[in-house]
Amino acid sequence: MKTEELFSVRGLSIVVTGGASGIGLAFAEILSENGARVAILDIDERAMAREVERLSAAGGDVRGLRVDILDRASIYSAIKEIGDFYGKLDVVFVNAGFDTGSGFLDLTGRRVLDGQIENVPDDEWDRVVAGNLTAVVATAKAVVPYLRKAGGGRIIVTTSIAATTVNAISSLGYYPSKAGAAHLARRLALELAGSNILVNSIAPGGIATNIAGGLLKDPEVQATLARSIPLHRVGQPDDLKGLAIFLASAASAYITGAHFVIDGGTILGSAD
Repeated sequence: MKTEELFSVRGLSIVVTGGASGIGLAFAEILSENGARVAILDIDERAMAREVERLSAAGGDVRGLRVDILDRASIYSAIKEIGDFYGKLDVVFVNAGFDTGSGFLDLTGRRVLDGQIENVPDDEWDRVVAGNLTAVVATAKAVVPYLRKAGGGRIIVTTSIAATTVNAISSLGYYPSKAGAAHLARRLALELAGSNILVNSIAPGGIATNIAGGLLKDPEVQATLARSIPLHRVGQPDDLKGLAIFLASAASAYITGAHFVIDGGTILGSAD
């Protein structure tokens, strides 16, 4: 098999949640550019409409549906609409998620009182866990019947290096919710292997996206964090495109239950 065939996604029906910006948009771009039919699901209707128009103008087969990942009914409705429209689904990137609130330290190492456990609002915890874990369960529940109908497929969950490491600047709920999502992916991989549905997760490190209010897009923040990253830079959404193609294509046909870290070496520690 030639390389272009091994990594082909042409003709596949693919869903990307949180696909209107950041990592999800990078996934939607690379997949549509290589011939997949891509449905972007996002709560930001304006950004979604803009990106659907842009990608369609470039020759992509792209459509958008509004979804609120904090609302199970919204997830179920959107997946049913796009699944019924395509007739089947082949690959689903469960990418949408977020972080709210603060950690117990800021980037300068100073204590943040609002981020200490005794001060974390209950609704903040509930919101982060619902967005990063419960929504993954709901999305998987909705898409599996369509993947079975296709004779198999892929579920790819965006987690984080926060699934296995801890820092002080993200909110209290972010770590356990991402760890839960990573473990859920492994559990689903085991359950669904007999149906030829492969389930893997992607664990990004610091990527310049809109998460946490777009903090990592700030050049000063990037410069601060880059000093502790072995590759000496904060990641960009485009850095994940190659892995997205790999996991969506026949190139990864014997891989399930894996957790792919893509962090510029962050979890290895500082190199100098």
